[in-house]
Amino acid sequence: MRWTLKPKPNPEKVSKLSKDLQVEPVVAGLLIQRGIESYEDAKRFFRPELSHLHDPFLMKDMDKAVERIEKSIEEGENILIYGDYDVDGTSSVALLSSYLKTYYPNVGTYIPDRYEEGYGISYQGIDYAEDNDIGLIIALDCGIKALDKVLYASEKNIDFIICDHHRPGDTIPDAVAVLDPKRPDCDYPYKELCGCGVGFKLVQALSSRRGLSLNDLLLYLDLVVTAIGADIVPITGENRVLAYFGLKVINSNPRTGFQAILQQLKKKKLTITDVVFIIAPRINAAGRMKHGNHAVTLLVEPDLDKAMDYAREIEEFNTERRETDKQITEEALQQIREKHEEDRMTTVVYKENWHKGVIGIVASRLTETYYRPTLVFTKSGEKLAASARSVRGYDIYNALEGCAGHIEQFGGHKYAAGLTMFEKDFEKFKVAFERVVSETIDPTLLIPEIKIDAQIRLDQITPRFYRILKQFAPFGPGNMNPVFMSVDVKDNGTGRCVGEDKSHLRLVVTQGNSKPITGIGFGLGDKEKIACEGEYFKVAYAIDENEWNGMISLQLKIKDIKL
Repeated sequence: MRWTLKPKPNPEKVSKLSKDLQVEPVVAGLLIQRGIESYEDAKRFFRPELSHLHDPFLMKDMDKAVERIEKSIEEGENILIYGDYDVDGTSSVALLSSYLKTYYPNVGTYIPDRYEEGYGISYQGIDYAEDNDIGLIIALDCGIKALDKVLYASEKNIDFIICDHHRPGDTIPDAVAVLDPKRPDCDYPYKELCGCGVGFKLVQALSSRRGLSLNDLLLYLDLVVTAIGADIVPITGENRVLAYFGLKVINSNPRTGFQAILQQLKKKKLTITDVVFIIAPRINAAGRMKHGNHAVTLLVEPDLDKAMDYAREIEEFNTERRETDKQITEEALQQIREKHEEDRMTTVVYKENWHKGVIGIVASRLTETYYRPTLVFTKSGEKLAASARSVRGYDIYNALEGCAGHIEQFGGHKYAAGLTMFEKDFEKFKVAFERVVSETIDPTLLIPEIKIDAQIRLDQITPRFYRILKQFAPFGPGNMNPVFMSVDVKDNGTGRCVGEDKSHLRLVVTQGNSKPITGIGFGLGDKEKIACEGEYFKVAYAIDENEWNGMISLQLKIKDIKL
């Protein structure tokens, strides 16, 4: 594990901001690291307002999209809301369809079958639209590369509006409107929206034409924050505003489907981490194990009893998903060992009967064991399908572009992508991908990194300091929970391994004359020798609250320990 201490911010800027905000210099430094350099910046950061959201009409083609939807409504045309089968896609479909249905009845939804149709817009989906007399398809979280599909639809007199956030190819589809902040010709001020975020901007634009206020749209933000968390987009700028208010909705007045999922939990207040690890996997499980329609049905259901039935069904999918991904991960690790591929620069594994719905999760798990760009393949019809995951700092999308001659199609982001290819090209691709990554990756990126925001003393960890840190939330890419380092730390003699298999480490540490503070290091049982033999050591950690017997105290959530 390599530790990288972020550069210290400019001392004059730290001093000024510390004085203006009346906070400790370490807090001012954390803010400056996040691009917050003035009182006004800090006010926007700590106190987001809906008015901070950008004008949706700044997005290229937004005016065309709104005009085309209004034309559909005036003419009584049938509209189909089409979305991907993951959390971002199903949340997007639930959001836009439920909004439009508040004032227009002729709205249907369509989620492609992961196994029969695959990712994105399908010919089968367009045929369904034709059979159901659909005049307009609005595609969410997909479509930016669907040139042929949009053309196919236009030949059937079906128009398309595309709302996507993935990187476009060289040519933009010839749709009525293409909303994607990553379009090179789009000047929208914030580029990192998720698919549901783009869908929300369309709803914002439609509602502004109808004279509604942003407050009227608050009820949809529980969907948006779930998609933001699940899609791992930066929680900066506009996403921070959407996530901040989305969490307020989830914690005060969540939609019935979320109530059904959360009813079994005892948590008083959900954070975005809870959304990512509790809500999102269950919504995702529908599309992974059965069909994304199950997720949309739950998300738009107003009746709690029915929603509870749907939630129980989805819980079964999630249990099956957990068992399946565990089994496939074990098989993939065994394959790597049997082929003696532990020391490669990449992981590329394939088995034809692996469940397509969980290969993305398996790819993520494999990067935890072998920290390197990873692809997990399975058979999908006549082709192979794969999920790709990268390591921090390396653009796997660019690496796939370097192997494009062996790939049928691919799409995605810097750190996660999906692709299909013909089986005959697999071995050539595997060689090419290893070569491209070997030639382009900085070898240090293959060592897991802990980014440390600041070095502090243990006596700086006070209830007031922690109260301010909590206000940095919601955390995520671009605004991670601050990680600190303290040196010359010592365990007070009570440190020990804990947990059923003794894989975790519990310490009580001091530094000089500081008060003892408890620390817990999950998965750090192998560091017991360093920490518990009376030597001084340095520790990297986040600060957390621990509740025990009704008492709340601060503790260190230990990331790593070094001599």
